[in-house]
Amino acid sequence: QVQLVESGGGLVQPGGSLRLSCAASGSSISINAVAWYRQAPGNQRELVATITNGGSTIYADSVKGRFTISRDNAKNTVFLQMNSLKPEDTAVYYCYVLQRGRNYWGKGTLVTVSS
Repeated sequence: QVQLVESGGGLVQPGGSLRLSCAASGSSISINAVAWYRQAPGNQRELVATITNGGSTIYADSVKGRFTISRDNAKNTVFLQMNSLKPEDTAVYYCYVLQRGRNYWGKGTLVTVSS
């Protein structure tokens, strides 16, 4: 069983930055791909970024060049550095892992981009 806890969300002005963390416990996620998703009010959950166990990354077009996903396997943690934030980035951000055929989600952290 994997427990995922996101942190780092908050209120930020447009153009600002935040760094989200996804801390895993119960099992190592070092061999797993990990993804960040987000869900804005009234919208479906969408994939933001993915990092493989080898460190390869994939980003949604809407965040390319602004967001960076990374991982620290020693800390069993994945990060999402978000720069140049826009109001449309406002959402609850979730961490996701598929391990041994089971889906694991965190409870999310709210990011609000507003002046």
